[in-house]
Amino acid sequence: MNWIKIIIASIFEVGWVIGLNHADNWWQWVLTLIAIYISFYLLIVASMELPVGTSYAVFVGLGATGVAITDFLLFGQPFTVWNLVFIAVLLAGVIGLKMVTSEERIEEAEK
Repeated sequence: MNWIKIIIASIFEVGWVIGLNHADNWWQWVLTLIAIYISFYLLIVASMELPVGTSYAVFVGLGATGVAITDFLLFGQPFTVWNLVFIAVLLAGVIGLKMVTSEERIEEAEK
């Protein structure tokens, strides 16, 4: 369940990063602030049970990937093969961190 919180927090991270760049009026800024609050709240809650370093790395990696993909799809950023390569490397690192963080190690760390 905590990994799902990290994924949801990353989705809200994409929202607030877009909001910081594109908010034009007060209600868009309010939505941006709400997205900031929700993303960091979920990250903090999940990090109480998961290793903080791994949680943060997954959060940032997924958020950065989401922002890059959103830029390509919604805002007309140029897309190159190198973009795809580096996004794949980033996602491989995030997945690798998740895989090496076993539940047994988390339980040992709590003791």
